[in-house]
Amino acid sequence: MKVRIQFTYQTPMGANTSFQSEEMKALDALLLVDDMEKTGRVKQLTFIDTQDIAWSQKELKRYFEEIEEEPHDVYIYFDGGFDQQRKKSGLGCVIYYQQNGKSFRIRKNATVGELDSNNEAEYAALHFALKELESLDAQHLQITVRGDSQVVINQLKGEWPCYEKTLSGWAGRIETKFTYQSIEPQYELIPRKNNNEADRLATQALENIEISSKKEV
Repeated sequence: MKVRIQFTYQTPMGANTSFQSEEMKALDALLLVDDMEKTGRVKQLTFIDTQDIAWSQKELKRYFEEIEEEPHDVYIYFDGGFDQQRKKSGLGCVIYYQQNGKSFRIRKNATVGELDSNNEAEYAALHFALKELESLDAQHLQITVRGDSQVVINQLKGEWPCYEKTLSGWAGRIETKFTYQSIEPQYELIPRKNNNEADRLATQALENIEISSKKEV
C-alpha cells in the first residue's frame, strides 16, 4: 500500500500551515510520522491511500497488524519469450512477498505452444504469474507489477490502446483476476536488465528447463 501524509504544522507561537507529502510506502510513512510527532508540532495528521481513502495513524497500524500473517508487500516480475520458428513460448515469473515477518521469493516458469507472438507471450507470462499469486491466497491488497514489455505495461495502465483482439482478451482475463481477488495493481515499466530473473526463467522454459522454487530471502 502507498499513501500520502497530510498534516498541519504548528509553531510554539501558534502560526500553522498544511503540508502534503509525496506518495510513499505506508510502512515508511508510519516511520516518518513516528519521528515527526516527537517535535510535538504535528497536528491533524491523516494518511491518504491511492484510492483517496483517509486513514488515521491508529487505523493504519491496525491494518498492518492484521495482515502480518497474510502475504503482503507483493512484487511481481514477469517475462515471456517467443520462438517464431518452433511456435513455442516460454513464460517466467518471480514473486517477492512478506509474510509473518519474513521475506520470500517464488520463481516459476512454463512452456506453452499455442501462442502467436512475443506480445502474447508477455501477456501470458503475467497471467501465469497471477495464477501463482492466487495459490498464495493473496487478496485485498495493492501489489506492484514490473515488466519490460512496453506493450503490456502501457496497455494495462490505459496509456496505449489495445486494438488486437487476442491481446485485448488477455488484458481482460488479467483485469478479471485482479478484480476477483480484490487486488489493486501498480504497473511499472522497467529496463530489461532489471528484469533478468524473469527473463532467464522464460529462456530456460524455451530450453525445456523447468523451474519451480520457493525460498526465504
